[in-house]
Amino acid sequence: MGKRKLLKAQERLKLFDVPADEDSLIRHYSLSPADRLEVGLRRREHNQLGYAVQLCLMRYPGRVLGPDEIPPRAMLKYVAGQVGVDPGTFALYARREETRRDHTARLMVYLGTRSATGQDRRAALLAAIQTATMPDDGAAIASSIVATFRERGSLLPAIDTIERIGLAARAIARRRAERALIEEIPLDKLQLLDRLLEVDPAIAQTRFHWLRSAPEAPGASNLVGLTERVAFLRTLEIDPNLQLRVPSGRWDQMIREGNATPAWLANDFNASRRRALIVAQIIKLGQKLTDDAVTMFIKLMGRLFSQANNRKKQRHMDCRPD
Repeated sequence: MGKRKLLKAQERLKLFDVPADEDSLIRHYSLSPADRLEVGLRRREHNQLGYAVQLCLMRYPGRVLGPDEIPPRAMLKYVAGQVGVDPGTFALYARREETRRDHTARLMVYLGTRSATGQDRRAALLAAIQTATMPDDGAAIASSIVATFRERGSLLPAIDTIERIGLAARAIARRRAERALIEEIPLDKLQLLDRLLEVDPAIAQTRFHWLRSAPEAPGASNLVGLTERVAFLRTLEIDPNLQLRVPSGRWDQMIREGNATPAWLANDFNASRRRALIVAQIIKLGQKLTDDAVTMFIKLMGRLFSQANNRKKQRHMDCRPD
């Protein structure tokens, strides 16, 4: 199994890459007179350009220049134009790791920023957990982490660190939602729910699959099938108000996961995740199958009414004198 990722490749670029379009360059990388004075204190042209580039990157996206990293040509040209040097001189700066580290330390003082600390990472984790309770969206979670580091005046850690924080936050948010959903359900009832994933000899399939494969076409026998399923769900005595204990975004994610999970795979989940998935599906199916049964009944009644009306019209036509 591949390594789990929080972000897609395009989302990583959007959050951490150096922008190269004109509007973004002007917005993020325009140097103030004080900036140009600070840059001018470096003696060689390549150091002036490298220092200015580092200054820009530490402001936005808020990270240091990576080892062997060469910024986009458009960004180098824009910054070099403000400093008054040839953008090609950056190649000399990129070779000197010691100089770059020294410039990073000086710029931290100049910009009033610092490397991320354990407290910063904890604050980012808490913010990410809060975000993850709603949409299960990796980009939104990562954005909340980045925003927290920026608000606290620290530089962004490596992208892999941010992804690990985001994945941990998403896992914590999921476990909290699972616990909130099932913590008040007695153990014996939870064990009964586990048996829904076992094949029932009476129907030659699992009850979990049977409940989710209800007939849809209007028909008397299909209506009976729907009502049987609704009646079975009611015997489980799962309070539908348990849904209110889970944030809506997290609930939607649980439903999507349950819809895509067959019984054999749900059996492989840990107990908390498996039981929360079953409870969520029971609540969702209770609502859906009840609505489906009412809708099917209305359609059948409409069909019967239409048939009766047609027969009445036919009798009327048959009774008319020639």
